[in-house]
This record gives sequence, C-alpha cells and structure tokens, in this order.
Amino acid sequence: MSSIVVNEELPAALDRIANDVDACFDAILPVPQDARARLIEAMRYAAIGGGKRMRPLLCVTTAGMLAVDRETAVRVGCAIEAIHVYSLIHDDLPCMDDDALRHGKPTLHRQFDEATAVLAGDSLHALAFEILSDADRLPDPFTRAELVSCLAQANGANGMAGGQMMDIVAETSEFDLPTVTRLQQLKTGALLAASVEMGAILGHLPAEGRRSLRHYAHDIGLAFQIADDLLDHEGDEELAGKALRKDAQAGKSTFVSLLGADRARDQARALVDQAIGHLEAYGREADLLRAVARFVVERPN
Repeated sequence: MSSIVVNEELPAALDRIANDVDACFDAILPVPQDARARLIEAMRYAAIGGGKRMRPLLCVTTAGMLAVDRETAVRVGCAIEAIHVYSLIHDDLPCMDDDALRHGKPTLHRQFDEATAVLAGDSLHALAFEILSDADRLPDPFTRAELVSCLAQANGANGMAGGQMMDIVAETSEFDLPTVTRLQQLKTGALLAASVEMGAILGHLPAEGRRSLRHYAHDIGLAFQIADDLLDHEGDEELAGKALRKDAQAGKSTFVSLLGADRARDQARALVDQAIGHLEAYGREADLLRAVARFVVERPN
C-alpha cells in the first residue's frame, strides 16, 4: 500500500463522504411546519455534522469497486449511518451510559430532553429501513430484501443490540478475552461488517464471492474496537469529543485491561495486516479499503 493512498486519498474520501452523508440527511429530513418540528430538529442535530462516517465510507467504497452508482451507495450508507446514530443516541441516555458529550457537543438528551431523544433514536431506526425499502431508488426487489435482512441482523439481538446487552452485563461480570471479543464482534463489528456486505450486495456480488470481504470486515471491526479501547485508555478527551476512561471506572474488562496496552496495540496492527491480506485478489480498486484498515489503528480520535 502506498503512502499516497493513506496521506492523500483517504482524507479526501473522508471529507467527501462526510459532505455526501450530511447532504443526504439534510434532504431526507426537512423540518415540517407542525408539532413534529422538534423531533426532526433532534434527528438532524444527531445525524448531521458529526462522526467519522466510517460505515458509509466502507459501504460506498465497496460498492464503488463493483461499479455501483455513487448516489445509490451513499443513500444505502445513510441507512447504515442512521442505525449507528440511533444507537449512539440511546447509548448516551441516562439508563445506558449517561454521557454528556458526543462529537464535542452536548448529547441529544442534554440538548433536547430524554423523551425527544428516545423518539429521535426510534425514528432514525425506522428511517434506515424506509431508505432501504424505497423501490424508486432501489428498483430490484431482491436487492432491497437482502439489504434489509443484512442490516436487520447486524442491528438486533444477534448484532449490535446483543453486544450492547453484553456490555451492560460486563459492568457486574468478569469477562475473559473470548467473551470480550464476542461482545465487540456484536456491538461494534456487526455494523462495520454489514457496511462492507451491503456494498457488495449493491454490486450484485454473490454470497460465495463475498468471503474475502467478510474476513476483511471482521478483522477491521476487531481492530477498530481495540483502537477504541486504547484511545479510551490513553487518549485526549478534548480531541475525542467525549468522556474517556469510563470503562476502567466501571470495572469493565476490555482488550487493554486483559492484554495490556502494548499487546493490544500489537494485536490491532496484526488484525489490520490480516485484513489487508484478505484483499489480495483485488488490485488498486481496493486501495481505499486498505487505507481505511490502516486508519482504524492510526486515527487520533
């Protein structure tokens, strides 16, 4: 992988996907002139202008490798991001993590109120499947069905929500490394993996042809979470835009607490190298996916 890809193409790609996602949400979420206005304003507050947009980037990049129209891929990426944003809104609530900051600004329930935050999260969850079921934008019914199924599985009890439940249990349980790995495969890895899978679905790549991409996504998902644990352990709160060291304060087992910072860092790098190895069948068209893998462990926040 060349340094040009890491230093030039990836920042431009991150800027472009951020702008595309913001524009998409802006168009999808006009504020109505009625009593629903506060709900839509809350959805816009959470969805526009924040985050690295890693999941839409993975979806759009994978789809682009397979010659999918970018506008279509961005809309599907926004469906994935809507699920991600909803999960953050609910995670931040007092009944979950009770966080005050997200992306350097007050969390949604602090900026609005808890009831509005719950409704905004619920509505973003629904919006994701509304986007994926739009027959005008996605005319192939088989593609629509497969996209909906993929995102639903990544989002539910066998995916992100199940991982969040395990994370809650972790506050009062001693988890070993395999259990922490399983937790993070569900809580963080499932939606990252779905982002790559859904890009491949858009490109009509048959299930048996997605194996290498699935392995890539699996490895960067774990590397992403190890990097998150390292940032939580030794990062800068101002740069992160959120509270850090909360897992240690809660007594949760993490990759860092179980492996130590140095071994955890080595493991993350090994996973990234392994992820890149899964792309050996692809040429330069996969350079951006390779750069994303490196970024996972090199990102500052």
